[in-house]
Amino acid sequence: MTAPIIQTVTAETMTAFHAGLRHLSVHLGDAHRADAEALGAALFGPHPFALGLMAADGTGALLAMPVFSTIHGGPGLYVSDLWVAEAARGSGMGRRLLSAALTHTIWGAPRFLKLTVYADNPSARAVYDRLGFQKQDADTVMLLEGAQLGVLKDAS
Repeated sequence: MTAPIIQTVTAETMTAFHAGLRHLSVHLGDAHRADAEALGAALFGPHPFALGLMAADGTGALLAMPVFSTIHGGPGLYVSDLWVAEAARGSGMGRRLLSAALTHTIWGAPRFLKLTVYADNPSARAVYDRLGFQKQDADTVMLLEGAQLGVLKDAS
């Protein structure tokens, strides 16, 4: 059996892509606030700022955005969402999606790839360890949203 093709998300595959990201949210116990319209704007709007990739058979999905780092000396890619269907786990699908992100990026050749893995997701962490990702002990993930985000925005 051949591995499914990894393809860039299109308007025609948006429903399946969104379903994959929804499965990820459910699996992690997260809220899923992004609807297909918001994803479409990020991927296909007048100023697209995200990359969406998926397995043609719907067993994997990846959402990533460009970043620039003075520490790393150039552009990189931040993977915000990476989902592999339970039936496809262990097949190399995650590695294939990450590899495709590095070659399909529309922002030039990334010098680094960054992602966040939940502390209570040891199976995902094991995959990233095998791929050579390094834990960044010096980093603390910080988040500002909701009313406090509005307060900061209005401070200018």
